[in-house]
Amino acid sequence: MNPRRADRLQLELLVGWRAGEVHHTDPATNISRGGLFLNTAQPQGVGTVLRLVVSLPDSAQPIELAGKVVRVVPVGGPPGSSPGMAVEFTGTDVAQQERLEHFVQRLRAALEDEPAEGGPRP
Repeated sequence: MNPRRADRLQLELLVGWRAGEVHHTDPATNISRGGLFLNTAQPQGVGTVLRLVVSLPDSAQPIELAGKVVRVVPVGGPPGSSPGMAVEFTGTDVAQQERLEHFVQRLRAALEDEPAEGGPRP
């Protein structure tokens, strides 16, 4: 059984994150209403609480979220995997969460409307 509670959207967004005194900006390579995967060579341990700032391409104001590391892929992990950490959103402000959900829904709808590569175009 897949423990994920929300469909993931494959994309790349820059995310600033902080865990204590550690500060980084790394790409999120997928995102959903419940969390994201940060592609980073410096993943934090499972259970680490993070502050996240997600920059959306269609908004001048970033989204500030709280999250907790729920899975880590270490550098040198399984072949074909990217190092990083899966982060589940926690205690997020409802308005910020709604902005993120709206963005994910709009982007998913736009991607579903695009013809497949090499397919007919309107």
